[in-house]
Amino acid sequence: MTIPEIIVAALVILATICVIAATILQLRAPDALTRVNLLGPLVVIAFPILIIAKLIYSWSTTGFDLNDFIRAIIAILGVWIVGSVASFIMGRSLYGVTVSDKL
Repeated sequence: MTIPEIIVAALVILATICVIAATILQLRAPDALTRVNLLGPLVVIAFPILIIAKLIYSWSTTGFDLNDFIRAIIAILGVWIVGSVASFIMGRSLYGVTVSDKL
């Protein structure tokens, strides 16, 4: 194995550990709000690690490609934005909080 392949394997193992830990903790969580909060590390850490691992592997086989780099940055930012908004919406819906304008 080459050094980039070892780095990619380590990143994939790290992301897998994050997914397994989040799954086990969700099974042990006492309520739905805690389960929603446990999705944060999965979305914010594990998915970007997998995207970076794919990017490193791609660079090691075909060389640097600006298109892949830009798509990876957009994917990571998209995951962070969608994950934070989704957890906010799920948290509000679990508590039954509505958004209403008071006049």
